[in-house]
Amino acid sequence: MNENFKVLSNGVKMPSIGFGTYKSGNDEETAKIVKYALKIGYRQIDTASFYGNEVGIGNGIKESGINREDIFLVTKLWNDDHGYDKTIKAFNKSLERLQVDYIDLYLVHWPNKLNSETWKAFEYLYKTGKVKSIGVCNFKVAHLEELKKTAQIMPMVNQIEIHPQSSKNDMLSYCEENNIQLVAWSPIMRGKLFSNELMIGLAEKYKKTIAQIILRWHLQRGVIPIPKSSNEERIKENLNIFDFELSNDDIKTIDLLNEGDNVSVSGVPENTTYLKF
Repeated sequence: MNENFKVLSNGVKMPSIGFGTYKSGNDEETAKIVKYALKIGYRQIDTASFYGNEVGIGNGIKESGINREDIFLVTKLWNDDHGYDKTIKAFNKSLERLQVDYIDLYLVHWPNKLNSETWKAFEYLYKTGKVKSIGVCNFKVAHLEELKKTAQIMPMVNQIEIHPQSSKNDMLSYCEENNIQLVAWSPIMRGKLFSNELMIGLAEKYKKTIAQIILRWHLQRGVIPIPKSSNEERIKENLNIFDFELSNDDIKTIDLLNEGDNVSVSGVPENTTYLKF
């Protein structure tokens, strides 16, 4: 089995690890770090209109010299742009800022009362070929079940916060049953487990960094992690997770760190209806 990518429900291949770009800096800094990530082997770049760095992302991709078709580019629709017409307009603006003519994966950033209308626009963009795959972020099972009532095409991806202290086992099971690829943002919990004795011990055992242990844990659970760093050495280390394997016992031990679905290292934006479901 090729660990370098996951095959989505529509047959599209999505790289098994992505490069996160939240708070990546100004356009020049963003372009530099994206160019470096692509140079050392990352092939999935994850951004969002909300991040305000799509221009820098586009510049980095152009300057990298990597063929566009070899890059899996992800961006997201922000909360203010829900609704059919506004979604189409926002998407075209993202295309313009990224300086590309298609997106590999377009995601609804947060659930909204206009999910159904917005999703119709996503389906249109997918059918026209401007988007190779479509999905959502931060959706709970209730949101996905509600979307089922009106969707012609179900999301291929759900990107949510996952890390060892919030492993989202129920969502993982649901996504496996419904052929939805689960993607983890904040996968290494912003370094908050770097002083954990268990993780320190596992890092010593496998001669890897704690971040690499955690990213490998995601990989072996079938989840695509999107780590973020502006440090070149850490960026390189985060990609180096394909040359070792955690034992089943060690995976189960890491699983014991789970404290429930509500453990978060990030707040929920105030202008979402996420908490009302």
